Amino acid sequence: MSQPAQATERTHRLVPSPAGRIHLVEQGTGPLVLLLHGFPESWYSWRHQLPALAAAGYRAVAVDVRGYGRSAKPEDTAAYRMLDLVEDNVAVVHALGERSAVVVGHDWGATTAANTALLRPDVFRAVGLLSVPYAPRGGPRPGEIFARMGGDEEFYVSYFQEPGRAESEMEPDIRGWLAGFYAAFSGDTMPAPGAPDPHFIGRGGRLRDRFPSGKLPAWLGEDDLDVYAGEFERTGMRGALNRYRNMDRDWADLADFDGAPIPQPSLFIGGALDASTTWLADAIEAYPTTLPGLVSSHVLDGCGHWIQQERPDEVNRLLTGWLAALPA
Repeated sequence: MSQPAQATERTHRLVPSPAGRIHLVEQGTGPLVLLLHGFPESWYSWRHQLPALAAAGYRAVAVDVRGYGRSAKPEDTAAYRMLDLVEDNVAVVHALGERSAVVVGHDWGATTAANTALLRPDVFRAVGLLSVPYAPRGGPRPGEIFARMGGDEEFYVSYFQEPGRAESEMEPDIRGWLAGFYAAFSGDTMPAPGAPDPHFIGRGGRLRDRFPSGKLPAWLGEDDLDVYAGEFERTGMRGALNRYRNMDRDWADLADFDGAPIPQPSLFIGGALDASTTWLADAIEAYPTTLPGLVSSHVLDGCGHWIQQERPDEVNRLLTGWLAALPA
């Protein structure tokens, strides 16, 4: 039996935004579900969710976040602050002729989705978070926290701060670097317990020194890797890395929202082998306070960081079930 047209057809579009333009891919008709990717990905990380959401009766829209893919890439590093990304998301909803949407994000996209729902509850009626739990703004500046992590080693977020430094490691061999990065944080290819942690860089070393080599994760085919590598080979890595270079700006910009909960209906799905889930276990435990509208929270056994690609069927089932239970 053939699928309905809305479940099989994908459409690429460019829409205006404060960034200049946002590239998006949409599939299906019905209530709008906005999908936000993380680092280092693109709209393509939602390739398994677009047809599943369309078949379930939703208008699924996966964007290239500013700095990625075919979306605009402002020159100013400060143009990648969280407030700007939130306004991009609002602009996409309006450009599509809609007044409200559900927002779902993975990795940095989860943090952006959370802040989008927090700052614009008039537009975003529910929020789904994949891999990275919601942790309200608070505490010391993020840059100070990350600088203290790792002892003699350097945490990857600190390594990403200086413009050009991480780019010089990544850009000579983007395809190889991406393959190693994806493998380092996938449930089936990550380093064994007790091996040097790929989140940290040894003195005088590179991030890729601790990546696995020679085997792609089961979820990542050569053709999939070609898609990701082709985009970053064309655009470079600066726009993507600039998100990390705004964490202290975000901390200052969001001072009025210190400790603020997100009241809209919410969903969390994490991987049991993902450091985002284990390091932020306290944030998950705080959900009754920080996400009072939480509908359900799930941690998938044996799953790493790239959750909607590692476990597409399970994530699709949880997403569509949650969406179906939301108030109209």
